[in-house]
This record gives sequence, structure tokens and C-alpha cells, in this order.
Amino acid sequence: MHTNLNKLEFIHNKINEIINKKQLKTKPKIIVVTKTFPIKNIIPLIDSGHLHYGENKIQEAETKWHEIRKNYKNLCLHMVGKLQSNKAKKAVDLFDYIHSLDNEKLASKISQYQKELNKSVKLFIQVNLADEKQKSGITLSNLKSFYNYCVNDLSLNVIGLMCLPPIDSDSDKYFKLLKKGSHDLNLNELSMGMSSDFENAVINGSTFLRLGTLIMGERNIT
Repeated sequence: MHTNLNKLEFIHNKINEIINKKQLKTKPKIIVVTKTFPIKNIIPLIDSGHLHYGENKIQEAETKWHEIRKNYKNLCLHMVGKLQSNKAKKAVDLFDYIHSLDNEKLASKISQYQKELNKSVKLFIQVNLADEKQKSGITLSNLKSFYNYCVNDLSLNVIGLMCLPPIDSDSDKYFKLLKKGSHDLNLNELSMGMSSDFENAVINGSTFLRLGTLIMGERNIT
């Protein structure tokens, strides 16, 4: 059995344990983040029936997934990295989900290209919960007005919220804040939890975990 498959199975078991122990109602989907890994490393996961994959860069995603998606129609591709508005058209064309909707310009470009390409993408608003200067995202104080702009003015399909808690912070605190934010907007989906904090995310009701290293292994950083 392929090692990546073993790791994926281990995570599934871990999630089930947490759900049973805490009597949780939500089982999150696992997005395997495959940035920097060649498609040959990913094929065993695809062949095992795993559907959700994440990429950080448009160009890499295009090169890697364009052909494979012709043969595997039911795969779901998630944009989990920062998205520049000048790459919005390619992102709408390529991805099923975008997790990093973080400003009005990007929102209006996504809206424009969805009409042009006649395609609807599921969107997460990225929330900057700690008002970190170096991080993109909508602040909690602006979240409601940004959400209303996206949904009412642009008719975007915003399904949930996404966050990246500050490094070395108590992720639990930030996951609770995001959950409250989504509850206030009547949104069902929460994109939260990465390799280092996924257990906390599961406990707090995450519906999508973004897991790279835990399943794919350490990246070759070039």
C-alpha cells in the first residue's frame, strides 16, 4: 500500500476518533494540498477514490491538473493560496473552490469571469482574525459588509469562511472566532485546520481541512 494512502487513512481514523469521543456532528472533508508534488505522487490517492486536492499557485495547478482532470471528472480542485486579481480568470476556469477571497477587487473579477466562462465557483472568504498586517483577509469588523457586497451586489456563491491563525498561537481561540463569524452569517462551511492544528479544527466544527505535509510529506522547497 502506498505510504501517502497509509497517512491519509491514519488521518481519517484520527478524525473518526475525535468525532466519536466528542460526539461531534460534523465530519470534515480532507483537502490534500499537493503543491510542489508531481502528479505521479498523487495518482495513488486519486485511484483510491480521494476527491479533494488543493494548490497554491495557478501556474503549477494548470500544468499539473489540466490533463488528469479529463480522465477523472469528479475531482474537486481547491485554490488555497493567495490569489491575485489578475489571475482570477484562470482560477475560475480551473478551480471548483477558492478559499482565499480577500478583497473587493478580486470579488468583482471573479464575478466578471464567472459570467464570461458560465461557471460558478464555491467561495470562502478569508478572514484575518488577528488583524495581522502581513496577512491578507477581511477583518471581523468588515466581514458582514464584505459578505453582503459579495452575495447581494455580485451574486457570488460564498459558502463559508477560511482562516490562517497566527503562527504559534492558540488556534482554538481563532477557530472559535471563525465559527461564530460563520454562524452570524448563516454559513455552513468552515475551511480551517492544517497539518499542525487539524485536531483542534475538527473539534471546532471545521468542514474542510487543508492538509499537505501530514499526507504528502515534507516539500522540496525550490
